Amino acid sequence: MIHFRVECPAHVWLKRLRPDQAPGKIMVVSVKVEGLSAFLEAVEKHKGKTIFALFTGSHDAQGKSWCPDCVSADPVVEECVKGAPEDAVFITCSVGDRATWKDQTNDFRTHDKLKLTSVPTLMRWGTPQRLMEEDCAKSNLVSMLFEED
Repeated sequence: MIHFRVECPAHVWLKRLRPDQAPGKIMVVSVKVEGLSAFLEAVEKHKGKTIFALFTGSHDAQGKSWCPDCVSADPVVEECVKGAPEDAVFITCSVGDRATWKDQTNDFRTHDKLKLTSVPTLMRWGTPQRLMEEDCAKSNLVSMLFEED
């Protein structure tokens, strides 16, 4: 069994890899954050690297999101991120509960570099490349977004 480090704001943990995943390959760093300020801190920390971001609805105590499109997209994105460039960073950011997200003055909606209109939204940071809603559950589109330039 192979392990790699996964970062998050509160702690670092090891994630198990399947035996078919290449042991010598530099893996994508996976970061999970909640809220805009934590997202921007993660972007700043990994400045200079290829950053992919998935914005999703928050999860309840049972781990279920209020956002049905997010639930559909999660397994597709999780599988396709394996095709991201080596040493890329993948940030999963919770935009909050349904009421917080639906507020038209929500920071994610008004931030000049984000201007999110829907969740889930998957993007390559610093580029116009993004997928929204049901497109995040289409493996062919998600795979193309994760491909190297």
